[in-house]
Amino acid sequence: MTQDRPVFGIVLMLGFCIIAPMGDAMAKLLSETTPIGMLVFVRFAVQALVLIPLALLTGRALRMRGRILRLTFIRTALHILALSAMFSSLLFLPLADAIAIVFVMPFIMLILGKYVLGETVGPRRLIACAVGFVGTLLVIQPSFAQVGAAALLPLVVALLFSLFMLVTRQIAKDTDPIALQAVSGLMATVLLLPVLLAGSISGTWAVSLILPHPDIHLLLIAIGLLGTVAHLLMTWSLRFAPSATLAPMQYLEIPMATLFGWLIFHDLPNGIAAIGIGITIAAGLYVILHERSNARSAPTETPA
Repeated sequence: MTQDRPVFGIVLMLGFCIIAPMGDAMAKLLSETTPIGMLVFVRFAVQALVLIPLALLTGRALRMRGRILRLTFIRTALHILALSAMFSSLLFLPLADAIAIVFVMPFIMLILGKYVLGETVGPRRLIACAVGFVGTLLVIQPSFAQVGAAALLPLVVALLFSLFMLVTRQIAKDTDPIALQAVSGLMATVLLLPVLLAGSISGTWAVSLILPHPDIHLLLIAIGLLGTVAHLLMTWSLRFAPSATLAPMQYLEIPMATLFGWLIFHDLPNGIAAIGIGITIAAGLYVILHERSNARSAPTETPA
């Protein structure tokens, strides 16, 4: 059993919070000249090329059957749709705004936990969810006024990733994380290839398979490597520190996305969006810290 090393776990999570928005920034940089389907395809193909040899060299079993195989397929499909929606949103929205809106996900997961899994959720956490949604709407409002319904794409991402996490919970104890990511990468590559070939034949640009310009080869590979490394850092961080310790740190993605957005695209959230980001972060941290408090006091206290 891996011994807890909270500081090391925090460092790994910090790496995730830096690398994940960096990968999104690369996707935004390429999304205007490269089909979204191609970006998603490369993201998963690189994941498979990196992790399948790693899994084999370390003796991890890649074979899946029955329930695990079915749930892994559903998880992979959700991941494909979520990344496609995320990369599409970056065509229209500043990087920080898009990622801040996606952080409505903890509230969606709390509501899904209550109404889908039957988990106990008290009124204070529901109020925090409502406040978080208000903050998210403040982030969406300026973008919606400018680009219309495309500003809602990060909400789609949040819903899909929430479902993705619920499915992951169902198989996490029965699968090795590296093997799971390796199989998911291979599944996604196999699923996306015929879609892209069909898109190329029909002339549908968004899902076309193209020969990328030599100047962007390294950037395309970087998207796949950054996404793969980010998820491995998150997975390994949880081996060394409790999730309750690491969860609040994920909100560091928002300031990092703001920094990359400013450095690369000269974008900064406007006043209303900045207020909304602050409200969303505060509400999200309240939910996380309240969960941690309840976990410490259980079973003697009823969650509020």
